[in-house]
Amino acid sequence: MTDARTGHPLRHALPLFVLAGCCLSSLDATAKYLVRDHSLLVVVWARYAGQMIVVTPYAWHRGGAGFWRTRKLRLQLLRSLFLLLATLGFWGGLRYLPLAEASSVTFLAPTFVVLLSWPLLHERATRARQIASTVGFIGILVLLRPGSAILHPAVLLLIGAALANALYQLLTRKLLDESIHATLFYSASVGTLVLTLGLPFTVDLDHLLAVGIGPLVLLGVLAGAGHWCMTQAYLRASASLLSPFTYLQILWATAFGYLLFGQHPDRLSGLGMAIVAASGVGLALWERRTR
Repeated sequence: MTDARTGHPLRHALPLFVLAGCCLSSLDATAKYLVRDHSLLVVVWARYAGQMIVVTPYAWHRGGAGFWRTRKLRLQLLRSLFLLLATLGFWGGLRYLPLAEASSVTFLAPTFVVLLSWPLLHERATRARQIASTVGFIGILVLLRPGSAILHPAVLLLIGAALANALYQLLTRKLLDESIHATLFYSASVGTLVLTLGLPFTVDLDHLLAVGIGPLVLLGVLAGAGHWCMTQAYLRASASLLSPFTYLQILWATAFGYLLFGQHPDRLSGLGMAIVAASGVGLALWERRTR
């Protein structure tokens, strides 16, 4: 199967996309481990600083010295701020919640996209998207049932992260005519700059040296590698071809949660996660067919 837009085989893009998902799930697992010993601000800063170190030379090489120029600076800044809020909310919730179930809750974002697409973009969601978002929401309700491991006040952080992620996606739609290199740069640099301003008030250097900075460096490497692989994959195949494989991240999160933290979903939680994944994969396959 090939991407009609680029002519490159999907098999060239899929390994990169799967590797990106593995890196980003490893990133979340590393963050869950680190927030036990480091402040949330330091952990998130390491993630964005590492991404910026990887993305900036790439954007400069591909886009030239003016890669950072944009005609929509306010939208770029606002979009990047929502991405930062999504990361803070998700990793803040990971301190208290199992990795697999927490990752699944963030897939509420497509439901929020459907709800907000009309008031923000004046786009009516298709019937297929309405059905898929409803089915996905049912899966989330199964996860949040009374007695589940994820029914904790910290789940509000995850819901907030999903909402911020939805707003990030909607604003991305308004930047389709912008250079991808500029968009990549602002996605990393805004979070790095904002968090750097707060570091002097939160970093305890003695504690940081005692627990070691190696895991923080690993965090930055995983973030940069994951976003680089994902960008390369999207350059080789269209989003409609790759989007069904996004839900592999639930499997990665389940595996890392079990291997690193001894956490595994019970049967009902597994059913809820399966419903969430099925709703997204089904919608992606339907929309690809209709195109």
